[in-house]
Amino acid sequence: MLVYQDLLSGDELLSDSFPYKELYNGVLWEVEGKWVVKGALDVDIGANPSAEGGEDEGVDDQAQKVVDIVDTFRLQEQPAFDKKQFVSHIKKYIKLLTPKLEGEKAEEFKKNIEPATKFLLSKLSDFQFFVGESMADDSAVVLAYYKDGAADPTFIYFAHGLKEVKC
Repeated sequence: MLVYQDLLSGDELLSDSFPYKELYNGVLWEVEGKWVVKGALDVDIGANPSAEGGEDEGVDDQAQKVVDIVDTFRLQEQPAFDKKQFVSHIKKYIKLLTPKLEGEKAEEFKKNIEPATKFLLSKLSDFQFFVGESMADDSAVVLAYYKDGAADPTFIYFAHGLKEVKC
């Protein structure tokens, strides 16, 4: 299994069990999330309570609905950015990330980050913002939105800011 860690904070943000689609020459990854029920307990003992004169009491098993990616990687939701805050964050992120990239990757990132950022700015009001578990100030931001009215969220990652680690 491969896990993808944030290059700046070391937080685990994604794994290869969630397939991605590359956008903007690989600068962004788009990953489909799913709402799932966590902690659901469904036990069928074969009894029919209504036939036995009893009531179906139901089990309060603390089930809750969560987004698989957010829950699996313990992503922490952040307050929304306005345009000025987002541009400021991206500039700082680029400045911190670029020295960690090597040769061709650095050139590819520099060449394609501007159109990718413009795309993100056009959807800024649709996004939810997440960071890794450590909530490090200078870490990558993971963006989520509901693409074309979908019921499940789509996540966007900065691919060059992820380090592949084999588990």
